[in-house]
Amino acid sequence: MFKGTYTALVTPFTADDRVDEAALRRLIERQMAEGVDGLVPTGTTGESPTLTHPEHDRVIEITVEAAGGRVPVIAGTGSNSTAEAIRLTKHAKEVGAAACLIVSPYYNRPTQEGLYRHFMKVADVGLPVVLYNIPGRCAVTIEVQTMVKLAQHPGIVAVKEATGSLDVASQVATETNLAILSGDDSLTLPICSVGGVGVISVLANLLPNRVKQLTTAILAGDFAAARKLHLATMGLFKAMFIETNPVPVKAAMALAGLCRDDVRLPLAPLTDASRAKLSACLKANGVI
Repeated sequence: MFKGTYTALVTPFTADDRVDEAALRRLIERQMAEGVDGLVPTGTTGESPTLTHPEHDRVIEITVEAAGGRVPVIAGTGSNSTAEAIRLTKHAKEVGAAACLIVSPYYNRPTQEGLYRHFMKVADVGLPVVLYNIPGRCAVTIEVQTMVKLAQHPGIVAVKEATGSLDVASQVATETNLAILSGDDSLTLPICSVGGVGVISVLANLLPNRVKQLTTAILAGDFAAARKLHLATMGLFKAMFIETNPVPVKAAMALAGLCRDDVRLPLAPLTDASRAKLSACLKANGVI
């Protein structure tokens, strides 16, 4: 159902710390022009933890409206509260999102049974679910056997794989029919080599066409071309995580004149040392 390049959209802010709706629409139009396969607002990269509920809903609404049916929108609607995740997911369904991205509940650290029940309840809303397995952010992993059980629900269709483990990706590909989307730009090629079908990308905010070229080569089975693109882009992949995401990608976008680099506390602006390294990387790669 979902494959190729999906952009994990940043949420641009104004100088007075409001969601910059005009800038968001411009960014989305640029994504459309450069051929991405889908958009993912209000995820980690979209700073969902510090969006108010009205802002969260509004960003999804704008993304669906601006996409205009040209590409699917996978709305980030996860929470560590099942009731809250259900409420957010119902709203995303009502406004026309194609699917939802549901992160593992964080901080309360549920058992595998708790994870199973949580995702099943959200899936019962009736909007296709992309599981988001990112233990580095959540302190809990969706184990493969739990995903095997979850995959039996017809509404659970994919997983954003961000454990960093090719073994996990391989097992999911072997034991389920879930579409596997890489959650790490630098692992898109390796994950797709064992059964993945695309990426939910941070770098695509800055270079949507470059990431699209990579997934196009992969899906065409041209792994020689994909490897060349992967290696040529590795420095940029790593630069986007020189500090906590989305601080570096927003700084890069500001350097490229795409939007402001404001982030909300507790995220802090990119340090001067990291900014110098990022700028050098962007110049070396012809981005600025």
